[in-house]
Amino acid sequence: MNPHYVPNGDIRTEITVMNSRFIASLGPAFSVEQARDFIARIKSEFQDASHNVPAFLIGHSPSVIAHCTDDGEPSGTAGRPVLSVLQGSGLGDIVIVVTRYFGGTKLGKGGLVRAYGDAARQALKKTPLAEKVVTHTVMFAVPYNLYEPAKILLDRHKGQILDEVFAGDVTITGRFRPEDLDRFQPQLNELSNGKVEAFIIETKQDTLLPVSAKK
Repeated sequence: MNPHYVPNGDIRTEITVMNSRFIASLGPAFSVEQARDFIARIKSEFQDASHNVPAFLIGHSPSVIAHCTDDGEPSGTAGRPVLSVLQGSGLGDIVIVVTRYFGGTKLGKGGLVRAYGDAARQALKKTPLAEKVVTHTVMFAVPYNLYEPAKILLDRHKGQILDEVFAGDVTITGRFRPEDLDRFQPQLNELSNGKVEAFIIETKQDTLLPVSAKK
């Protein structure tokens, strides 16, 4: 399965083209409603701007909802260039608004296409990435003498510790990708001589795991 990369949080960048300011506000959105809420928030923040040009992609290939508008700019000069940049990025579940403050010099249709596209590209360059994955949240209890070996085992299989409760035993809540949990379970069983098992308490379809760069 191809990885599903998404923005890991909101980002804002700005460029200036012939005295016009182009402010790109970008973030994750996992539904059309979330994307529209983001757009409304940015438009409210920059309600005195000349234009607030939105675009979003919800989902990942092959099933994607795409949307853009020109927000008063000449047809095809703003929303479409921004959306094209998003579509070429390899990301999904993403929303962007490029805000323009007119600087007094008309850019022409070609200049607008380049400026809006460049503003979107600049934002993407600065955007931290996450991978959207399925994860299982599990819980298991180990005696104190197995606490450190269990943590080492969990780390070896790319698990994340979410919580630890120290009582008669140590109860660990962790998170794994399904394939990593499948490898962790038998080794935890072996470590504890068959006495400890990790029980799945939740499965999430859209966990965001930060990545340093697209792979």
